[in-house]
Amino acid sequence: MSDLEIRPATAEDLEAIVAMLADDPLGAQRESPDDLSPYVAAFERLANDPQQHLVVAVREARVVGTLQLTIIPGLSRRGATRSIIEGVRIHAEERGSGLGTLLIEWAVEESRRQGCRLVQLTSDVTRTDAHRFYERLGFEASHLGFKKNL
Repeated sequence: MSDLEIRPATAEDLEAIVAMLADDPLGAQRESPDDLSPYVAAFERLANDPQQHLVVAVREARVVGTLQLTIIPGLSRRGATRSIIEGVRIHAEERGSGLGTLLIEWAVEESRRQGCRLVQLTSDVTRTDAHRFYERLGFEASHLGFKKNL
């Protein structure tokens, strides 16, 4: 995949990122690609926070993948810093190409570079293919997660 670049996302990438976020059954219910204004505001918050790393994978000048990596300093685990991988999406035409593996490997290496001792992620319980993918990359299902909509 020598023709692939993983780089920080720019505001110009938002339309493609949001389209990928919306391109699955769960995303179709919660994303609004027709109105980018909330995404623009969110992008500005991310861009101004050095602990946030929103990246895109680009091939032939086209955004084909994305993820967000958040670095979290903490007191637990003897003051360990951890990272959280979120919003992993691969363009439909690129699924199964190995691009997801490359993006996750990038996130793990960046986490190491940032001094993290733990990388974590969550995945909706219905995404069984994603669960197998993460397990194949060495992640372990270790916690039960909870959410509360506000």
